[in-house]
Amino acid sequence: MLLRRIVAAGKLNLSRSMATVTMPEQQLVAPEKGSDVLSHPDYFGVHKLFTVEDLFKARVHFGHKEGTLNDNMKGYLYGSRLGHCIIDLDKTVDYLRAALNVAAHIAYRDGIILFFNRNALNAHRVEQTAKECGEFAHTRYWRGGVFTNAKVQFGAVTRLPDLCIFFNTMNNVLDMHTAVRDAAKMNIPTIGIVDTNCNPNLITYPVPGNDDSPAAIELYCKLFKNAILLGKEKRKAHLASEAQ
Repeated sequence: MLLRRIVAAGKLNLSRSMATVTMPEQQLVAPEKGSDVLSHPDYFGVHKLFTVEDLFKARVHFGHKEGTLNDNMKGYLYGSRLGHCIIDLDKTVDYLRAALNVAAHIAYRDGIILFFNRNALNAHRVEQTAKECGEFAHTRYWRGGVFTNAKVQFGAVTRLPDLCIFFNTMNNVLDMHTAVRDAAKMNIPTIGIVDTNCNPNLITYPVPGNDDSPAAIELYCKLFKNAILLGKEKRKAHLASEAQ
């Protein structure tokens, strides 16, 4: 499933801007052998970016109270302690590495990546992360129709993102972020940090983990920034070798 989605993303003719004007098509240079990039289990080396200990120190395993547990998240739990759910970090490692690999592949294909966060406490950190890796962020109120009715909203042909990364998928404790639903409608791949009160069903690549703690959000920001930069560095290296 992961390989199939990466292949689909790789076939897109990707540009570098989210402007509401039509951009000229850019010819992508095939790096080395295309099959080598897609068939390699960890072409960009994202598996080395973190360990289970890093997740534990960042409190990624802390979930919400048992009373707010979403039934769809039961498979990601290790257990509970003092009335709070504990997330299984062994499962988080696998899902997070897969998500980082997808992000690196999208960046490698020069795709547009949009970060989302609705927690005001971490908004600046998410915006700064997007800026540092040359991508985009949305941390304010989400206006309905930005994805699903973009032509009417902006009055022009609009380039939608190739990947959405949600550092939290909820507007509040009970309501899902509207952009998650809109991205699913428009068939935009999504990566989402899903806490124990979240519904992971509409997320393409769910990552079970704490979506509230500043330490956890800081770790996610660092990991996705590094994965995106790794993809872009590989792209630059291959384009430079092709030009010689």
